[in-house]
Amino acid sequence: MTGLTVVVHRDPTLLAEAVAARLLTRLVDAQAQRGWASVVLTGGGLGVASLEAVRRAPARAAVDWTRVDVWWGDERFVAADSEERNDVQARRALLDSLDLDPARVHPMGALGGPDGDDADAAAQRYAEELLRFASDDHDVPLFDVLLLGMGPEGHVASIFPESPAAHDERTAFAVHGCPKPPPTRISLGFRAIQEAREVWVVAAGEEKAAAAAMALSGAGQVQVPAAGARGRSQTLWLLDEAAASLLPRGLRRL
Repeated sequence: MTGLTVVVHRDPTLLAEAVAARLLTRLVDAQAQRGWASVVLTGGGLGVASLEAVRRAPARAAVDWTRVDVWWGDERFVAADSEERNDVQARRALLDSLDLDPARVHPMGALGGPDGDDADAAAQRYAEELLRFASDDHDVPLFDVLLLGMGPEGHVASIFPESPAAHDERTAFAVHGCPKPPPTRISLGFRAIQEAREVWVVAAGEEKAAAAAMALSGAGQVQVPAAGARGRSQTLWLLDEAAASLLPRGLRRL
């Protein structure tokens, strides 16, 4: 895997702080290079903890948040104000405290939104939004950092092992009959994920260890979707010691 780095931190708390520090540095560097930056957020306990760590960090003032584009890797297709939604959790953890340009924040569609209960139409609307902000010859923006959590079975975004989503070649699509509630979601596909400049997989806990080891040892992305989490220039796995416990020692970097 080209540009692969695995970094192991002692525990989930330290891991979240490290993710926050790296993210702030990357956003500052991107803005220094071209004046703006783009990030794709993830949900889950560790994803939210990382955003809370960004909120607490004094270095957050180094980022011009009015020039940051915010996207999401997946979303639960529930009401817009539902506590289950990743964007609701992200706003509470960090986004509501920032001076963001609302036009540069791109939540995925919600149940009861412009597309009613049609998750497929909402996903198509998101694909069109991605295309609208894409550069020439691309159908998604070139995200600076795309954050992904990972499930115990190796799912990323809402792409689960051996599921239709693992074969879907669209940039964004609806996921029906999801094995983890709620059953209907919207997700970026591998085609969009792998266009990011950097993809960061963030995982903690012993229950993630087997999937991490498989993903980093040559498993296919249909069998273990986390194996398909690859960036154009860098793929970074940020793990705690428990999640890294089954990795070959040569892959671990403290």
